[in-house]
Amino acid sequence: MGSLLNQGIGSWLERRREKSGDKPAVIFAEKSTSYRELLDRVERLAAALRERGISQGDRVAYFGENHVAFLETLLAAATLGAIFVPLNARLAAPELAFGLTDSGSRILIHPKSLTVVAAAALRGTPVTHRIVVDDTALGAAITASVPVVGGEDDDEPGADDAVLESFEEVLAAANPESIDVAVGLDDPAIILYTSGTTGNPKGALLTHGNLTWNAINVIIDYDYQSTEVALMISPLFHVASLGMGVLPTLLKGGTLVLEPRFDPGRVLDVIQRHRVTSMSGVPTTYQMLSEHPLWESTDLSSLRQLTCGGSAVPIRVIDAFEERGLRFSGGYGMTETAPGITSIPAARSREKAGSAGLPHFFTSMRVVDEEGRPAEVGEPGEIQVSGPNVIREYWNRPDATSEAYAPDGWFRTGDIGYLDDDGFLTISDRLKDMIISGGENIYPAQVEQAIREIDAVGDVAVIGVPDERWGEVPWAIVSLREGRELSAEDVRRHLQGRLARFKVPKNVLFVDEFPRTASGKIRKADLRRKYGA
Repeated sequence: MGSLLNQGIGSWLERRREKSGDKPAVIFAEKSTSYRELLDRVERLAAALRERGISQGDRVAYFGENHVAFLETLLAAATLGAIFVPLNARLAAPELAFGLTDSGSRILIHPKSLTVVAAAALRGTPVTHRIVVDDTALGAAITASVPVVGGEDDDEPGADDAVLESFEEVLAAANPESIDVAVGLDDPAIILYTSGTTGNPKGALLTHGNLTWNAINVIIDYDYQSTEVALMISPLFHVASLGMGVLPTLLKGGTLVLEPRFDPGRVLDVIQRHRVTSMSGVPTTYQMLSEHPLWESTDLSSLRQLTCGGSAVPIRVIDAFEERGLRFSGGYGMTETAPGITSIPAARSREKAGSAGLPHFFTSMRVVDEEGRPAEVGEPGEIQVSGPNVIREYWNRPDATSEAYAPDGWFRTGDIGYLDDDGFLTISDRLKDMIISGGENIYPAQVEQAIREIDAVGDVAVIGVPDERWGEVPWAIVSLREGRELSAEDVRRHLQGRLARFKVPKNVLFVDEFPRTASGKIRKADLRRKYGA
């Protein structure tokens, strides 16, 4: 192997070639791919991307559900020193177009099942090549490729200018070669979009160092082993799956089992057949597993590590898993910290139920009052983070970057919490009003902005309301302009195609007026108290 110039995540497979070459790296769609085979495919894709003009610092986007092609694209981009841009497969076309345009992505890779959405989003974006992954064997709802008719301006970059190619044909035609680009830990690796309070998402720019140090934190605090068989049931385009599962497993030389989507019956079967040792999810997924008819009869003896994020695990779910001899390691994190901030040792999951845990090994965390001074035990304050897993900046957003850091360089999470006598963190509120629904982050400002496009709407507030299955769901509280009429169905119909379906409010209520502060701002806390019950 010699001395590699690439010190980033794109070098990991090459470093694994002799150590773990014949060992399964990924199991997907019942097909096992060894580390050596995965390296060959990644090298082919990297060569193909380079032939299509991608070099260090360029952006390559992936739009789709869990698939081995997601990993191959991530690692091929990292091999070249390019920046990977994973986009939520549930985005509507306008949201996808924003991500492609804001990131400046020149190549988009996506599954065949999302062809229509991808094509509809491309006009006006910088994308010059579209590479399509065949996912028909996965039983997805496949929509045939539809040619996009050009507009009046044929020189406009976008859908009708993008070269359309097959993923497997691109790999087959490429000449695999060892590419060793000088990539340091401070170099950018991934742009992950996280919605902001102004409505438009902002791209968290994660470096190779951010991802590497987070993976090391996970390996230390969750005791990852080279024999790990890690089941990925949450979307890889979320930082939780990527940072807390995929990368630590590959770094340690374990095996990933990818599922394209979550189905509780199939997941129980996969755990038993592949002798899964670890998995991560949100409370909703674990609840659905414990309520499935196969729960009692499934052999879960191989499982030793269950991690859960998004919100605290309900006691009834803890009970169901403890009856099977299993315990959770909960935690707290965010996109900007790659994502781990804290974790709860499994042995203390019941004792500290509702807590977010202790800081990860190489991550520091503090709670400060409004003056920036350390808060007393039990005193709520803003949670701030420091460490090598914390981003330095947002993509092309110096304003957001400067606002995100305290004067002494600590990252401001915007979340409110407090510490107990043992140093365990409890989250008590969110400054940014974020709604977490089934593990998906929903920022009200984006939904409110879309609803305000309706001419009849006077004002709107979107809040999170507790839900038995999803943890929280969005509700929209709407006031109408004088003399106008509007139904809840009208609002939902307007949002279809503009926003991902999970962001569309589950309920729309109409009010004559809102509770407001002296400055005229809507008092969302009052709305949550009134409707949250």
